[in-house]
Amino acid sequence: MAQENQAVKAGARVIIVEDDQPLRNSVVKYLTLEGYEVTGVSSAHEFYQCMFAEPYAVAVLDVGLPDQSGMVLTEYVRKNTDMRIIMFTALASIEDQLAGQQAGADVYLVKPVDFRQLSAAIASLLRRLAESSAPRQFTIEKPQQQSTGTWRLISKQWTLQTPQGDSIILTTKELDFMVLLVSTPQKVVSRPELLEKLGYINNESGNHSLQSLINRLRSKMVSYQLLDPIKTAHTVGYSFSADIAVD
Repeated sequence: MAQENQAVKAGARVIIVEDDQPLRNSVVKYLTLEGYEVTGVSSAHEFYQCMFAEPYAVAVLDVGLPDQSGMVLTEYVRKNTDMRIIMFTALASIEDQLAGQQAGADVYLVKPVDFRQLSAAIASLLRRLAESSAPRQFTIEKPQQQSTGTWRLISKQWTLQTPQGDSIILTTKELDFMVLLVSTPQKVVSRPELLEKLGYINNESGNHSLQSLINRLRSKMVSYQLLDPIKTAHTVGYSFSADIAVD
């Protein structure tokens, strides 16, 4: 079995998407010593750059990335590649795990994770790939970089307009969320303030509802091949980083 595992690991390309630098460096070091060929990046933007430069067999994705939700990233990877996906996150509730599986994750690991468990999960996924006769494809369509143009929030039409002129139809909660963000452009709106003003209770259920709202809104943006401008300030809140006009 040990020889089989080494054969599976040999030359296998793995990419780690984790914005916690000490953790990322530790994972990369451990997996490299285990025999994998490992790349570590800190954001979805860097992941896309690496993904279109060369193929990877397994992606290990954090959920709370600074520029795009790991859930959205997982959905894109699942729809456009045959990479295997491991979610590597502190979100431990059953609802979060179900959301990860629905997004397309093959394995959902809750931090802190013993690196031996992570290595074993990667090896298992690589064996599945080796047994599959389906050809690998690593991209269908490359997402664009974040546009430097101006977004528009048209409240009366419940619409968020992209810099390219595409219209994203918003739900009531999504519109309320956007109004809160753009009321203080480029500044972070705290999570407790968002929860209160959106009518969510500040508990696990309320935080999950807020995160689900943000994930849905980000998914709509990604459908237009845009890196969304909703930025996460970890443990603090969210901001809208692009120029936006409000009608």
